[in-house]
Amino acid sequence: MMLYDCRTTADRDRGIAAAIEAVKSGELAVMPTDTVYGIGADAFTPHAITALHHARSVTNQVPPPVLVGSRHTLDGLVYSLPRAARELADAFWPGALTLYVEHSPSLQWDLGDTGGRIAVRMPLHPVALEVLREVGPMAVTTANKVGQPAPTTAEEARDQLEYAVRVYLEAGPAHDPAPSTIVDVSGDVPRVLRAGAIPFEKLQDVVPELLAPEA
Repeated sequence: MMLYDCRTTADRDRGIAAAIEAVKSGELAVMPTDTVYGIGADAFTPHAITALHHARSVTNQVPPPVLVGSRHTLDGLVYSLPRAARELADAFWPGALTLYVEHSPSLQWDLGDTGGRIAVRMPLHPVALEVLREVGPMAVTTANKVGQPAPTTAEEARDQLEYAVRVYLEAGPAHDPAPSTIVDVSGDVPRVLRAGAIPFEKLQDVVPELLAPEA
């Protein structure tokens, strides 16, 4: 277990390299995002996904969200990208917008019982983006034990997850711990599933037919 302070240039370079190596080896890494700190694994390594759930003491293994390092990666994950999804991603990625999409059935991954749909996001954080662009899509969820508070620093995450994670990347306190806004674009009409950091009105400016969350 190693914690790297990415606020210094030397430690940042070493830490990012260590995180990339860990994830490519099927191990776990904690990294900053533009919301809270996340614990991540290679989305295409089943035993790494299992380790992620065990690290968080998860029993009901809901498929974790997938983070990507570029807007174009989304095209490779879906069978057909809806217009609304494309317009929202172009407007708000990287950022605190999660898109719930129908993923391609040919993908060789095992995230759990997805029902053919996954949550995808491109985070607005340079450290996370460097790791993601090198590793590819990662399954990433909040770096906390179930029932404990979401960490706003890597040190807080380490206090909870300890040796279950190989690399911790510290970049200081999370700037905006508000959760991402989730929009379901897998159906005929896009709908907000969870209100979050991006207001509904801003999303509707881009996709006028967007529906508000159900009461």
